[in-house]
Amino acid sequence: MAKSEKYYGTGRRKKSIARVYLVPGKGDVIINKRNMDEYFGLETLKVIVRQPLVATETADKYDVMVNVKGGGYTGQAGAIRHGIARALLQVDNEFRPTLKKAGYLTRDPRMKERKKYGLKAARRAPQFSKR
Repeated sequence: MAKSEKYYGTGRRKKSIARVYLVPGKGDVIINKRNMDEYFGLETLKVIVRQPLVATETADKYDVMVNVKGGGYTGQAGAIRHGIARALLQVDNEFRPTLKKAGYLTRDPRMKERKKYGLKAARRAPQFSKR
């Protein structure tokens, strides 16, 4: 019995961390043991998740199994996209120029800014009153 090929990639965005596994298949995307259509309500998030597969023309060649935690839906979608792109590099390193040019391999560095003392939020100051 031959060992089936399984490719792994870790994706991160904001507070979200996605562990992505690519397995040869017909193009199903399973996120936290649920179908992608069930997991993400917005169509734009589904498009974001599929972007690396569409760019490399491998959308119908691999099943994507994802375990994602932390953050909100948008951050999770970005993390999954990052993880899929990294896993595709393990499949074939020839995908690197395509993925790099599209910006899918770059980890988005934007994070939530910390709250400062004397303020109500990161930059929101208390209401000013002359009297």
